Amino acid sequence: MTLDTLPPHQGGAEYLARLLAQALLAGRWQPGDRFPRELDISRHFAVSRNQVRNALASLTAAGLLERTAGRGTLVRQIDDWHLLDPLMSEWMTGLVNLDPQLVRAIYAFRFSAEPVVAGLAAQTAEADDIQRLEMAFEGMAQTAGSVESRAEHAEYDVAFHDATYRASHNLVWRQMGHLLRPSIMALIHRSQHRTNILDDSLARHRQVLEAIRHRDAAAAEIAAREVLRRTAIDLGIVS
Repeated sequence: MTLDTLPPHQGGAEYLARLLAQALLAGRWQPGDRFPRELDISRHFAVSRNQVRNALASLTAAGLLERTAGRGTLVRQIDDWHLLDPLMSEWMTGLVNLDPQLVRAIYAFRFSAEPVVAGLAAQTAEADDIQRLEMAFEGMAQTAGSVESRAEHAEYDVAFHDATYRASHNLVWRQMGHLLRPSIMALIHRSQHRTNILDDSLARHRQVLEAIRHRDAAAAEIAAREVLRRTAIDLGIVS
């Protein structure tokens, strides 16, 4: 992978870090690959070596790169990436073409966590939480029938999941939902791109809403797991 496939640099070290991080998150360099040298990055983007060092320092702090004297800079294994780092969350914002390994890793976490969160939400949701879930679901329903409305539908879908995390009234889960928002958005965009019909997904989300509304924690967990099973099918993780 060369630097030539990346768009032009348009800002300082923060922009450069975002540009390089998004290329890594999209799988343009694979774990174990040697990353371009400081000098090559500096020359390619016509930026100072100091800007490059600052950008690479951000990527290293987020666990994306490993810089070792005598070996150069290597891409770290995905297991070492700090996916819940706020910077990583920022870099993921707007990114749809995530590396397939990363898609599977994020999906696996969500499959483990979100049924638990939905069950907790069924026990703790207040009137405002139910209203947020209903508004998000109504938006999903109104935009499900139009291909032109897919981006808007994805926003409502993310809002639904965010409302579920908020309804747990658990500080850690609420923060987790906030940090995961960009990755959830990326997975939703990716799954919608692979399917032309959203009726089944909509029906599964309705079951989550109804279970939380009726304070049925067991049903909420089952319904949330079924939503994610459909996501796995749409992502091509399972058939």
